[in-house]
Amino acid sequence: MHNTDQNFFLTSPLEQFEIVPVLPIEYYGLNISLTNASIFLIFSIFLSLFWSSLIIYKNKLVPGNWQSLKEIFYDIAFTLVKDNLGTKGYPYFPFIFTIFSVIIYCNLIGMVPYSFTVTSHIAFTFGLALSIYIGINIIGIRTHGIKFFTIFLPKGVPLFIVPLVVAIELVSYIVKVFTMSIRLFANMTSGHTLLKIIAGFIWTMTSLGAVFLYLQVIPLVLLLALVGLEIGIAILQAYVFTLLTCIYLNDVLEMH
Repeated sequence: MHNTDQNFFLTSPLEQFEIVPVLPIEYYGLNISLTNASIFLIFSIFLSLFWSSLIIYKNKLVPGNWQSLKEIFYDIAFTLVKDNLGTKGYPYFPFIFTIFSVIIYCNLIGMVPYSFTVTSHIAFTFGLALSIYIGINIIGIRTHGIKFFTIFLPKGVPLFIVPLVVAIELVSYIVKVFTMSIRLFANMTSGHTLLKIIAGFIWTMTSLGAVFLYLQVIPLVLLLALVGLEIGIAILQAYVFTLLTCIYLNDVLEMH
C-alpha cells in the first residue's frame, strides 16, 4: 500500500492537465462528451454569474467587508475600461467584465487541490482569444466601414514599400491573438507544474524518513510561498488578458 501511494504522488506533473471524459457522449460519430475541463468551465461561469448578481444585491451606502470585496472586482474592470477606452468604452463594459470574471475564476479554481485549470490548455485560451479578436474586428468594421482596413497601412508610407509594410502590419496584427493565448496558457501551466514537482519532492522526502523528515520543511516553506505567488499570478494574468482586450478594442475604435 505504501508503494502504491508513493507511485501515485510521483506521477508525471503534467497528468494534472489531462482531459478526462466524465460523461461520454457521441452523436453521429461526433464526440461531445462532458469532460473535467468543461465541468470546471461551466462551474467558473456559474460563479461569475453568481458574483455579478451579488454586486447589485442588497448594496449599502456604507459598504461592509463583503460589499467592499465585490466592489473591488467591479472597480478593477471599470478602471480598465475607463483608462484604456474612455467614455466610448462604457457600452462594452459588460463584455470586458465578463471576460475578467470568467478568467479569474478559471485561474483561481485551478488552485484548489484535485480541481482542473481550464486556462492551462492552449485550445481554450486560443479559442477564447480568437473569439474575442473576431468580435473586436467586427466592431471595428461596423464602426469605420471600409476605412477599417487602413489600419494595415500607416500614413506617409512610400508607395514602393507599401506591399512590404502591409504584410508586416498584417502579420503583427494576427500575432496578437497568439500572444494573448500563449501568455495565459504558459503562465498557468508552468506555475501548476512547478507546484506539482515540489509537492512530489516533499512526498519523496517524507517516504525516505530519517533526517529527511526534518529537511522536508525547506521545500514545504517554498511550496507555501509558491502557492501564494501562483494565486497572485492567477489574478494578474486575468488582469493582463483583460487589459490586452481593452487595448486591442481601443485600437480598432481609434484607428491609430
